[in-house]
Amino acid sequence: MTRQNRHMPDRHGRTPFPHACRWLLAVGAMALPTVRAMAQAIPAATPPVPSLVTNGAVSVMPSAGVTQEQQISLNMDAERLGPTPGAIRRPPNTPIPPSGVPVYPSAGLATMSVAPVSSPGDSKAFHKIELDALLTHHEGPSGLLPEWIDAQHDSDLEDPYYVPTAGSGHLIPQINPLRKKLLDHGVSFAFTYKGEAMGVINGGVQRGMSYVHELTAQVNFDLEKMAGITGWSVHTLVMERAGRAVSHDRVGEYYVNLQEVYGLSGNVVAHLVDFYAEKKLLDNHLDVTFGRMALTHVFATSPLLCSFMVTCSAPVALKLDPGFSVYPKATWGARIRMRPTRDTAIQIGAYSVSALTDNPSGWAWGSEKATGLMLPVEFTWQPFLTRNRLPGHYVVGYAHDTTRYADQIGVGLPAALQPAAERQRSAPMDMFWFEGDQMVYRRGGRNQMAGGYLMAGYIHNTPHVTSISDEAYGGLSFAGVFPSRVTDRLGIMYSWYHVSHRKEEGQILRYEAGYSLGSSVRAPQTDSHIIEAYYAIDAMPGILVQPEFEYMIRPGETKYIPNAALVGLKVIANL
Repeated sequence: MTRQNRHMPDRHGRTPFPHACRWLLAVGAMALPTVRAMAQAIPAATPPVPSLVTNGAVSVMPSAGVTQEQQISLNMDAERLGPTPGAIRRPPNTPIPPSGVPVYPSAGLATMSVAPVSSPGDSKAFHKIELDALLTHHEGPSGLLPEWIDAQHDSDLEDPYYVPTAGSGHLIPQINPLRKKLLDHGVSFAFTYKGEAMGVINGGVQRGMSYVHELTAQVNFDLEKMAGITGWSVHTLVMERAGRAVSHDRVGEYYVNLQEVYGLSGNVVAHLVDFYAEKKLLDNHLDVTFGRMALTHVFATSPLLCSFMVTCSAPVALKLDPGFSVYPKATWGARIRMRPTRDTAIQIGAYSVSALTDNPSGWAWGSEKATGLMLPVEFTWQPFLTRNRLPGHYVVGYAHDTTRYADQIGVGLPAALQPAAERQRSAPMDMFWFEGDQMVYRRGGRNQMAGGYLMAGYIHNTPHVTSISDEAYGGLSFAGVFPSRVTDRLGIMYSWYHVSHRKEEGQILRYEAGYSLGSSVRAPQTDSHIIEAYYAIDAMPGILVQPEFEYMIRPGETKYIPNAALVGLKVIANL
């Protein structure tokens, strides 16, 4: 392929992947001047917030004839120095404790997290959110970093992978005494409303507004407090969803859901999502869960991803695969998690596979027709960088679905065209993902959402048995963009989706022979792109108000539907 035509659209109007690669590389190139500009925009009266990437990330030390960089390498110890006061200064009246770990479940709790059911910071409790490291005196990859970068080179940090968001706290604080009494007896609960209204203002198939909402009730039981059964807890979650999502009718998009709240819950008042037991073993070094749960609670997800509509609760390329049961679709399964060193974690699982449309109520377990077994494994490196303990999460995962799926080239192919498709073969599905995020500045406290992140990820599925074979995304999530609004949050993300070549080849055969591709497909499908931006406003304790903007390029993964611009509003209220 020559340089002249390598990046040109092909005959089906496809935008090639190198365009997306260049965008992701540009994110990194633009990151440094962007964050520097933010730091320079803070009024002079406000102390600069130390950052991994901004000038002034460390205090100026007395000069002894050497440069500041030499002083840092010789004298600075990120762990012993500790965070600067300005970076961890908490906003007034915040519901988040100084530790950064809330005592009760809240609206800020991502789907992948498990709320604590005992007091945070109790080193003897079995129900801490985070596990203790097996090798408490050792680090993994972080041990290769110099001491002025590595904030956990000598001891473990208590910061768990829990990220409180804006809107945490409670709308009705008058019942907090009841919460405290129940918590003392081993019961914690949360009741949350999430409403999303999105409208197409330009392009797409039809202009107009769509509304969906979700009501969730979460109850956790600490069996150690309730019955003296050491290390055991039970987690339950039921929900109700209603409304009609904007993607299909108004945008013409059937792969990517442009709202977080959409199907899989059935028309039932109480859809059962979670019903599983958890056991902490080996003095809080090993965690085992088993029962009814969704893979996207714990695999290939993060609270940062779940602050965006499109990628919550996991990347789209994984959510489309039947074996990767996506919240609120639960399945029978088990997971084992451990932290080999202070900065690493490994988890493995085994889950029953059934069609995503099976058992829409969540209660009819006997109606699910198991087709195979999903076997995921995931490795996480979580460093804490510089004296301000800037967390990063770098995840590599792989999953094998033993179910045999049909070759996509033959799906819907008329018998007359089967010979043209040549050899077809069914096969199990393999999934690979890399996801990374890194805090680049801290502002507003010790919790893991108190600062700004850069993030990116890539997902690949077995091409000939899946619809979306590749996905890439990159973006940012910044807190305290305005100095007077420390707990508000700005998020911007670009994502790219590529239809598998086998599915495209099958569509080309039908299209060129004059056969219909179905009512929802205008032409052979190639790829699409989405830009999403939000500004989350911490309106009051228990209330999050989040204006949204989305722009979809090539809806339906073809060039025949105009690019769609959408605006909307998400509201989260936590009782």
